[in-house]
Amino acid sequence: MPHESSRGNSAADVRDFFTPRAADWDRRFPGDGPAYAAAVADLGLRPGDAVLDAGCGTGRALPALRAAAGPEGTVLGVDLTPAMLDAALREGRDGFAGLALADVARLPLRDGCLDAVFAAGLISHLSDPRENLRELARVVRPGGRLALFHPVGRAALAARHGRALTPDDLRAEPQLRPLLAGSGWRLESYTDEDTRFLALAVREAG
Repeated sequence: MPHESSRGNSAADVRDFFTPRAADWDRRFPGDGPAYAAAVADLGLRPGDAVLDAGCGTGRALPALRAAAGPEGTVLGVDLTPAMLDAALREGRDGFAGLALADVARLPLRDGCLDAVFAAGLISHLSDPRENLRELARVVRPGGRLALFHPVGRAALAARHGRALTPDDLRAEPQLRPLLAGSGWRLESYTDEDTRFLALAVREAG
């Protein structure tokens, strides 16, 4: 998903932001493929696993997710913005996953049906981060994993946008750890470097 902010966080705001950008999204960020593949590797999928790419955008993570889950695994991609899913289809990424138009606030999935969730650039676009992360927890089995990923770190992203890095950023570890804990997740590892942001969490039991 994004290198930018949709500013507002309602579903309509997110669609309004991404719709005009969808057609050339991949061309704007052509070098991100290896970073996506490395983050998927760190998610630790096993052959046969069921994984969701939440806010899949144009589907750049889907080939790596399919390779990790194998032909017997289940790979799903959901996004709020039809134009982003259209771009994923044009790129042939429906060959790696089932794609659906859906809001992570109300996923059309049963409780505990997934082994993992991959979410690239998602957290800054959530309408209600605590409830939305709880919804992701609902569809993941206890012990399953969540990867919150971005191809660049918080400081590099802030610099790119000409803004200051603030401690109230949801992705800052002191903010993110309790947010996840209150949503059914335990933060397991946290990396925030110029070339990578990756927070890995485990679904708590109960």
